[in-house]
Amino acid sequence: MGIRRQQWHAVAALGVAWCAAAAVAGPAPGVARHQQQDGDGNAYHHVWPPMEVGWRIALGSLIGFFGAACGSVGGVGGGGIFVPMLALIIGFDPKSSTAISKCMIMGGSVSTVYYNLKLKHPTLDMPLIDYDLALLMQPMLMLGVSMGVIFNVIFPNWLITALLIIFFLGTSTKAYLKGIETWKKETIKKREVAKTQDQICQKPEHTTTIVPAEHATAAIPTAPPGAAAEAKAPSDKATSILKNVYWKEFGLLAFVWVAFLGLQITKNYVASCSAWYWVLNSLQIPVATGVTLYEAHGLMTGKRVLSSKGRSQHQQTTLSVRQVLVYCLFGVLAGLIGGLLGMGGGFIMGPLFLELGIPPQVSSATATFTMMFSSSMSVVEYYLLHRFPVPYAAYFTAVAFVAAIVGQHCVRKLIAWLGRASLIIFILASMIFVSALTLGGVGISNIVQRMQRHQYMGFESLCKA
Repeated sequence: MGIRRQQWHAVAALGVAWCAAAAVAGPAPGVARHQQQDGDGNAYHHVWPPMEVGWRIALGSLIGFFGAACGSVGGVGGGGIFVPMLALIIGFDPKSSTAISKCMIMGGSVSTVYYNLKLKHPTLDMPLIDYDLALLMQPMLMLGVSMGVIFNVIFPNWLITALLIIFFLGTSTKAYLKGIETWKKETIKKREVAKTQDQICQKPEHTTTIVPAEHATAAIPTAPPGAAAEAKAPSDKATSILKNVYWKEFGLLAFVWVAFLGLQITKNYVASCSAWYWVLNSLQIPVATGVTLYEAHGLMTGKRVLSSKGRSQHQQTTLSVRQVLVYCLFGVLAGLIGGLLGMGGGFIMGPLFLELGIPPQVSSATATFTMMFSSSMSVVEYYLLHRFPVPYAAYFTAVAFVAAIVGQHCVRKLIAWLGRASLIIFILASMIFVSALTLGGVGISNIVQRMQRHQYMGFESLCKA
């Protein structure tokens, strides 16, 4: 384990060094610069390199494939890998890099969700994706993202970079510790199973008696209820998508997606701090709270249950008002941090679900499911604003789509072979740690450049941004 960990750290260090070298080398030759208007009417320059086969495309595709494969398994998407790759290696400007990164996250999350739609919970007879948990937290997450974006405009870049590094390093450390804890529990469980099998094998063989056919059923020993429940555990078995999807919850999430998308698109065509700007922002509150209150009422009255923690519906109790408020608060804070740092919800929701006691497989699948809605909404908005070249976006989206399926298939096979779902937690922690290095490095580089140019580095005004 120590040698492998050192090897991975060496690979990560080489990747960061290569990105730094590419940054010094500058953007690709022959890049196209396009002047456009942002959502507030300010002019800025897009830098779109020509789409030509070369070492930049090859290296970018390799890094994008690796990032999408690991990001889909960890449930974080991979934006911390995509944005530096697109900016430093391919040669896009920061805003275009973010837009294409959202396209890649959408491609990876769509393929991952399709892969997970047919899978069952590792221990319960329910879908792998916890639709009730997603419906409770996703509206609050999107509301928090809208609030975080406002703070992102106001806060200076140096403060955002510092918060990003501190938060990501703390989150990755916490995830690593959670992975070690889960690994130890899995080791104890594997030893107990092996000990039980040894005891069964050491028992003396009983003499075989001939039993009449009409009494054969009575002669068969009855297994204890716990063993029967374990024998019936679905454990990631595939089933029909039509039967495995909670369509009502899916439809409510789609309604929130459409409502938020319409408000965000409309908001891009009004002036900041105008009356209509604040009206459109305020309309997001009843949409998010309405759907969340509907789901919360079902959870508090017992009509719905959060069974993703590994307990059946008969063992699950109704949620109290305090518990519902805590879940909603976590959703808002996760969105607020994600919008402030410019990251997707997967970097926040994945570790959060693990802390709430959700199994790693369910945590990854549910986080990716919620991320599919947020990333696709951003892609539609960026497309209408002409923030990315379509050929580049289509190519890297296809790369992420294929990589996500390959990553899911390989890791699921590895988990089934080793019997250790903690691998998902270690992949999640590694992705967050690498993202802290890459995004932090890019942010520090931009801060140094701004200092050398003696540019303003204080807080901005939302109405003048």
